[in-house]
Amino acid sequence: MSAQTRIAAENRRLLVRLGVAAVVMFGFGFLLVPFYEKICEVTGINNLLKPDAAANTQVDLTRTVTIQFDANIHDLPWQFRPLQTEIKVHPGELATVAYEVTNTRSEPVTGQAVPSYGPQLAGQHFRKLECFCFAKQTLAAGERRTMPVAFVVDPGLPADVKIITLSYTFFEIAGRRVAGDGAGGRS
Repeated sequence: MSAQTRIAAENRRLLVRLGVAAVVMFGFGFLLVPFYEKICEVTGINNLLKPDAAANTQVDLTRTVTIQFDANIHDLPWQFRPLQTEIKVHPGELATVAYEVTNTRSEPVTGQAVPSYGPQLAGQHFRKLECFCFAKQTLAAGERRTMPVAFVVDPGLPADVKIITLSYTFFEIAGRRVAGDGAGGRS
């Protein structure tokens, strides 16, 4: 076997190995999202799309927690705001607030809200019973909607936490816009 033939054979083997590695990495990346979602579902971590269980809790009238509300959009043609910027609640007390959203685009758009909490540990004690963040929201062209959030602050919230900020960010759901602008792209 000549040196050129041997080098060509080694190059083919290397090419096959690199091809297999690329396919394995692509498959791993493709399967990572559903695998992550399943792990979160099983462990209860990062469960954003389901209401929290309503526990029978006593209202702690000796404490008051200020809940601040924030609204953000990320690359979405909507106006989004809380109708109240803050309220005061007792831990264990059921409270309901509302957010208002308006689609400023001339076509329907679908978005999903993702909540975040400040301080971060407050998220473990903030029980949402009803929330627009549990489902994708499709707004018709120019539609304005008022969306409620019903929640309870768990009495187990550490006593040094006096203020909780609940912030929602709406993201556009890719591929969920209705084509109608001719090219199917953004207007």
